[in-house]
Formats: sequence, structure tokens, C-alpha cells
Amino acid sequence: MTTQGSWPSVPGIAYGGDYNPEQWPRATWNEDVALMREAGVNLVSVGIFSWGLIEISEGVFDFAWLDEVIDLLHTNGISVDLGTPTASAPAWMFANYPEARAVRADGVALGFGSRGMMSHSHPAYRTAVARIAGALAERYAAHPGVVMWHVHNEYGVPVGEDFSPASVAAWREWLAHRYGSLDGLNAAWGTAFWGQHYDQWDHVIAPAVTASTPNPAMKLDWARFTDDQLRACYRAERDAIRAFSDKPVTTNFMAHQSWNLDLWKWAREVDIVANDHYLWAQDPESHVGLALAADLTRSVAGGAPWILMEHSTSAVNWQGRNIAKSAGEMCRNSLSHFARGADAILFFQWRASRSGAEKFHSAMLPHAGADSRVFREVVDLGGRLGALEEAKGSRVDADVAVLYDWESLWAQDLEWRPSDDAQFRERMRTYYERLWRDGVTVDFAHPTQDLGKYKMVVAPASYLLTADAGENLARYVEAGGTLVVSYFSGVVDEHESVHEGGYGAPLKAALGVTVAEYLPMRESETAKIAWTHGDGLTLAADTWQEDLVLDGAEVIGTYVDGPAAGSPAITRNSHGAGHGWYVSTHLSVDELGPLMAAAYADAGLVLAGSPEGLEVVMRQSPEADYLIAINHCDAPVTVPASGIEMFTGRSVARELTIVAGGCAVVRTAKSPEGGER
Repeated sequence: MTTQGSWPSVPGIAYGGDYNPEQWPRATWNEDVALMREAGVNLVSVGIFSWGLIEISEGVFDFAWLDEVIDLLHTNGISVDLGTPTASAPAWMFANYPEARAVRADGVALGFGSRGMMSHSHPAYRTAVARIAGALAERYAAHPGVVMWHVHNEYGVPVGEDFSPASVAAWREWLAHRYGSLDGLNAAWGTAFWGQHYDQWDHVIAPAVTASTPNPAMKLDWARFTDDQLRACYRAERDAIRAFSDKPVTTNFMAHQSWNLDLWKWAREVDIVANDHYLWAQDPESHVGLALAADLTRSVAGGAPWILMEHSTSAVNWQGRNIAKSAGEMCRNSLSHFARGADAILFFQWRASRSGAEKFHSAMLPHAGADSRVFREVVDLGGRLGALEEAKGSRVDADVAVLYDWESLWAQDLEWRPSDDAQFRERMRTYYERLWRDGVTVDFAHPTQDLGKYKMVVAPASYLLTADAGENLARYVEAGGTLVVSYFSGVVDEHESVHEGGYGAPLKAALGVTVAEYLPMRESETAKIAWTHGDGLTLAADTWQEDLVLDGAEVIGTYVDGPAAGSPAITRNSHGAGHGWYVSTHLSVDELGPLMAAAYADAGLVLAGSPEGLEVVMRQSPEADYLIAINHCDAPVTVPASGIEMFTGRSVARELTIVAGGCAVVRTAKSPEGGER
């Protein structure tokens, strides 16, 4: 069978999107295919929301229309990513199995009429999804037009947690397997607190609505359970497909945008990592969030090429204010994903829907038709991606890793933290944006993985950090690495219990500090930090301070005011051949600049010094380097480059000017000895 890193048999960079011909009369299909060919489309996803039109009643299938669509696409040189339509169960499924509906935390059962799976734990749903996946695979496994399989759609969105009786029963089994006994469960959950001790398994409930905040260790395990159950549904479909087909199987993640899947675990289950990404329109720097998600996707793929399964040509339909993309923005977005490892650029969707909840969502072929700015940009992008065919399979190499752990995210987002402002996603974005502005390409990494290849490791939000992870980070620093850790890190273990030894205990060896007390600040309160080794440099801080206990670290910055006035704010610890930096407060992207510059020096990182707003990433192959430069500014910028600009074929010597909002890809060939030529 296939393995991670396999790729569908699509020439060049795959280009296309979701195609939903069932929404249109057959006369439209021929027009669609002709326009796809004009745009350079070579891969479309079909059937993702078509369960009721394929399995028209339980166990009764009608494949006629799907046969016709797949044949039409294949005849016109367009490959098919065939979806299993299990993210939207048909009306007959809800009617036949009302007990298989997913249930919210407040006890309300979710009915038919929207998108979203049924109970991930109910045997009827599990049986049904495996049946239709197997039926599709049996019929189309040998079809030359079907090059890969697309299981479900965005697991966990909009249905993740399920509080139905079937789920609660599965939850108890999951806990019994995890802890072995009620004694093990009681110890892990600390049930002596608030008298929550269990003496019978059937007394263990799900963390639904309670009088006060539920047990946090229970809620963390519930997040793990939900993730495991969703993944079990995926495996049921994947294995049903693999009984008939050896073509690659995937499902579409939503890295850093949906948070109930542990993608480190999910990536081991798919043959190719695929991701959906949508700009948060209210974010004026939304391209930075895009880059974060793309780097995270490449990282969970282990550096292998990945598929951008969905993004939008212009506005989406589900945000409070759905801002249209400006001219050229779609191309910039697409090339940023490509720069960070995507070898497939796909959209939701091909043709804009006239009916339904997503009729205001943009598409490759908008309501305005082929004579529109959006479609002209779609055709232009297809041509550009066609010019990048030789770069397919090239890789991104990074010297810096950012630690990312979904279990830590789940734990930090629980109730009753010292401050609502201490947020995982905010710190992750802030530190990432500092690195992005500095032109530093990063990988993301789990805290327990081998970090030896990186000159620097940054931990913006490591609230949950196991003892093993702490030892791993200490070894990394001791071996010569530079570690930068933000506040509220190393607080709890895998059971959501504060570490023995107090706050920050697992990081003590690497950082040379522990924390005596957390000192959150009021909403409008700010403070200054005096840089110890600078010429009067001060940094502005807010949100949070800590009472640090030094254990070998030197003080780099001192609180001038605030609840920890006069105490250490930023420290640097020499441990073995490396250094561990600790930042015990909240710094903005701008205020992180001097601190990160000092840490870069420790790590031996030399920055290129790109103009503000210029995104530059390098992809590499044995034959050539590919410099992707994207100008997010409203004025031209110049970047050092030599080689051939791949969109124009123009020779570049020493530097290239990129117009406002423009993009370029410069190919530099390598000599047989490995140098440039």
C-alpha cells in the first residue's frame, strides 16, 4: 500500500478545486470542462457532499451520474480526487438512525439540514461510512481518471465533540484502556479535589454542562478521546478504500484554524498531508497567518510536498465581514503556499453555487462568469503554476523550529487560567510574525522530537510540557542549541497537574530559572523592561509578569514597574554549549525585535535583511534553488537574486525588482559539485 509522501499521478503542480457538478444541469458540465482546460486545471475533487445522490437509500447505489462526470473529466485530461461524502449524511440516514445523531454538551441532538457528521462513536454511522467508501473504491479503483481518494471533509468541523450515549459508552472504554483501572483514573484526574472520586465505571460521565467548571484533567482527556474517535472514523473509511485501491488516501486538515485534531498523529495516517486555509479577513496581516498555517502543514508532513486542498479566490461567506481579495492577492496567497511546500494549489470551489448556504462564497468561476477579474486571475495563476513544473518535489530547509503541541493548546484553553489574556494562539502568532518579519523560515516541531538540526528553537506557548519534553529541550541546549521560551510554559504535565517542583520545573535545566508566582496584569496596565546590557534600551510589556527565581541564569532585562518591579524579566542561561532564554512577560511583535536579535546572535543566525513586507522563501532540489519572492507592499521592492525568473524567462543578475503586490520565482541552477552556476 501507499506510504506518506506518495503523490497522485498528476503532471506538474496540481491545480483546480472542489467540483460539484450535481448542482448543475448536464449542459453546464461541458462548459465547465472547457473553462477548466482554459485555466490549466488538472485536478478536481468530486463527490464530497453527494452521499444522498450516490447511496439513494440504505445499501442502494446510483453511480450513473458520477460515472458520466468522471469519464468526462478524464477524457479532457483532468484527474479526479474522489471524495467520500461522509461529512454530510443523507436524510434517510437521520430518519433510519435517529439515535446516531451527534449531541451537543447541552444535550441537544443535531439533526439533518446542514453539513456535519453524525455520532463518531455510533456503530450505525461507522458501518455506513465504511460501506459507501468501500462501494466507491470497488467501482472506481481501476478508473484511470481517479488518481487519489479524499476521505470525509475537514474532520471536527463543524462536529467534533459528541455527547451522545454511544459516545459516552465509547469514552468509558477509552478511559479503561488508557488507565487500566478506576484507581488509575482517579489518580490521573486528581478526583480527590471537589469530591469527584469514582468507584464505578458507569458513573463516569462526559464533561457536559455542569454547575461550575468541569475537572480540567477530564476535559483534556475528552479532547484526546474526541481526536481519537474522529481518527478512528477516518481509518474505517481509509481501510475500506484500501481493500480495493492502492492509490493515495488523504483527508483535509485545517492547520492552526481548527484545533480539535492532533495533526502530528493524523499525519501518520494519511498518504499525503492536505490542508484547507482561509484568510481571516479582519486581520490586516492575514498573509502572515497564511504563512504560519503553510509552514505548520509542511512540518506535520515531515517536510514532504503537501496539498493545499482548499482556499478561496476571493471572499468567503461565513465570517462577520467577508472581505473580497484585492487584485493579485489570490496569486500571492497561492504562491506563499507553494513557497512553503505545497505542490498542489486547489480552491473551494470551481463554480459558485446559486443555492445553499455558500452561495456568497467566491469560486474559480464566479457568478460574474468567465468575463470577470477573478476568472482572469484564475487563468493567469494556472499559467504561472504551469511554469513551475520543474520545481515540483523541491523542499524547504529551515534553521529554526517553533514548538507546537495540540495537547498543550487544548490544556491552555481550558477554564480558570491565571489570565484570559494568556492565549496559545496569540503567542504563537506573535512569535511567528516576528520571525516572518525577520525573514526567518521556520519548521514547527513537537517538543519531544529530535531538534538537533536546528540552530534555534522557539517555544511561544508550552503550557503543557512533559518531563520527557523538558529533558529533550535541556539536551538540545546542552548540545549547543539556542532555546527561546515565552511565559506560562512548563506549567503542567500530561494529566493537567502542576509539576512537582513548581511552575517551570521541567525547563529548569535549560533555562536556569523557575517561577515563584504568576503576576497577571490588569487589562489596561503596561510596564517597562530595562535592557541590562544596552544603551538605555527599554521594552514595553503588558498582560503578564512573573516572580522569577534564578538558578544560574543571568538577567538580561529587569522590570522597571508593575507587580514585579525591580525583578528579572528576561533571562539567559548558559547550559552546556548552548543558551536558554526566558521571556516572563507579554511582548508585542515590535518589542520582540531586540530580544530576538540577541538570540539570533547566540544561534549564529545571519539574517538577509529583507525589506518590510517582502516574503522570501527558498525551495531546493538537487538541481536548482528556487527563490520565491512575494511583495505584500504597495511599492516596488528589490531582492538580491541571480538566475532565471521563471514566469518571464528573463535572466536576473544580482538583484530583482518586484512591483507592488507582485510575485517572482527565480531559478538558480546548481553545478554537479553542488554549487551555483
